[in-house]
This record gives sequence, C-alpha cells and structure tokens, in this order.
Amino acid sequence: MISETVAKTGDAATPAAAPHLPAGEPDHQPSREPPLEPAGQPVVEFDGLGMRFGSQQVLDDLRASLCGRAIGLLGPNGAGKTTLLHTLLGFHAPTSGTARVFGHDILTDAKPVRSMIGYMPERDSFIAGMSCVRFVRLMAELSGLPADDAIERAHETLFYVGLGEARYRNLETYSLGMKQLAKLAQALVHGPKLLFLDEPTNGLDPPARSRMLNLIREVRDSGTARIILSSHLLRDVEECCEEVLVLKQGKIAVYCNLEEERQANRKFLELEIRGGDPGAFASAVETLGVQCAMAGEYRLKMVLPEGVAIRHLYTVAADQAIQIRRLDYKKDSLQDIFLKAMED
Repeated sequence: MISETVAKTGDAATPAAAPHLPAGEPDHQPSREPPLEPAGQPVVEFDGLGMRFGSQQVLDDLRASLCGRAIGLLGPNGAGKTTLLHTLLGFHAPTSGTARVFGHDILTDAKPVRSMIGYMPERDSFIAGMSCVRFVRLMAELSGLPADDAIERAHETLFYVGLGEARYRNLETYSLGMKQLAKLAQALVHGPKLLFLDEPTNGLDPPARSRMLNLIREVRDSGTARIILSSHLLRDVEECCEEVLVLKQGKIAVYCNLEEERQANRKFLELEIRGGDPGAFASAVETLGVQCAMAGEYRLKMVLPEGVAIRHLYTVAADQAIQIRRLDYKKDSLQDIFLKAMED
C-alpha cells in the first residue's frame, strides 16, 4: 500500500464515530446532524507553519485561522497545496511553527488529529486483487472501527456514494469515476470531522463530476464534517466552497469568504434603463464623476467614485425622465479573486 494509507494507521488510531450515512439506496440523503464543532471554532489554525525540503522552502510562515464549512485550497502547481495537506496529516514534520486541527496540535496530538480526518488522495492508493467493499472495510478498521462495525459501515458508505451494486467487484475493474467514488467512500467510512479532498474530480466526465460535487455538497450541508477541497478547477471550488485559501510560492496570498469578497467591491454597476435620452443620462451622471460606458442602447456600465451613492443616480434619472429598470452590482468571480492574488 502506498504512502497515503499511512494516514489511516498512525499509531493505532483511536476508534472514530461512524458516519451518519443511510443504508440502502445510493440516492438517499445523509441524515441532518448538528455541526460536530461549534460554528465559531477554527477548523485549522496555522501558527507560523513552515516546511523545507533541502534548500527549497515549500511552506513559508503560514498564519491563518480557517473556520468555514467548506474551504477551497487553490494555487498554481508547486504552490504547496498537497504538501500542506500531508503536513497536517503527519506525513512530514514541519520544520518551523505548527498547526492545530480543532484545537489539537499536529505535533503533540498527532493520533487524535489523524482520527478526526478523512483523506481522499489525488493518486490511487488501492491494494491489488482486493474488492471495493473489502478495501473500504480495511480502511475503516485501520481508522479504529471494530470489525463488525467496519463491514457494516463499508456497505452503507458504498451505497451512499453510488457503488452499492458494484461493491464486490475488484477495484482494478473500476472505471476512473468509480475509483474516485471508492476513494471518497474510504475517506467517509469512519465518520471524520474533517475531510481532505485532493483533486476529487480529476479526470471525471461531466456526469461523474456532477455526482461527485453533489456528494461533496451533501456532506457540507449535513454538518457532519468540515471540508478542505484542494483543486486546480476553480469552478469546482466555486460550486462547493464558502471560503478560499490561495497559496503562492508557499505563502498565503488570499484567505477570504467568497461571498463577502464578491460583495466588497460594490462600485461597479450595470444598469438597464427605459425612456428619455440614454446619452443625455450618461452625460449627466458623468458630471458627478461617474465613469460611464454604453453597453447597448439602454444598458450602461458605471464605476462610482467615493461619495456618489445609488440615490444620486436615481435623482439624475428622475431629472432626465429615465426609468432604471434593473441595477446589478458586478460581483468578482473566483477567477477574478485568484488572478488578483497571483498578480500581487
């Protein structure tokens, strides 16, 4: 078994609570349980965390407190995303600083930290000649579940992710999408408080990708586990995550709440108007210092300067016999946020 499986074993991990997953049909929803930790408690705290391999500084003095239900981990190749996950799992001892997972220090409380985490690695880590249900059961036992509970949870979790009918097949016969679901199942089976998902939709076709993202959102919304999703696909992060952490050259470039970040820049407007003379209206608002451009016969884009509010636009519109039919704030997309982080 390759190195990713070490996360399951540790030092004979303590028994973990079984996941709140339904047995039976694969399309059942997980039961709605209250959050496992208080909403305000940090999921992960970085306290000067650093990691060096030889002369290369891979992680450099990370300091942040991550609190969201689902946190996207982004960055260009070589930014340190996978190294960060591996360091939190205990694969690498940090060369400086430390981190805490739900208040447990990764250096002094390594065993409790591992028992709380479910890890879906980017690369396959299966055992040759093993059926899926046997593999997931083994992962549950390595995570501390008794044998009887482990086999029960393996069956339930495989039905939940949609592999119930194929659970007795050898993993070598699985398609790429099925293997990704099997990796998700082994990460869920022991009922972790925190899921690390490393490129969960890598290589999936559109239906399989949609299924995977739906499962991730279900886990997020159930409140049974927090999620850190590492992906190079911005759309996946945007669809599943509430917060995003962007790494650049081993440093934190951005950590933000996506919706708050999108709403922070409220000076860019798009208007749709009716009546009057659109050109005269545009000229009138420009006298207020507004940058204005026509985007169509009755559509305008504007940038408001400091001191100019929406009410001033309505006053000008009334003077010009113009009706403002629609007014939208331009929201920054995750791509905008990511590209700004890379430029800084």
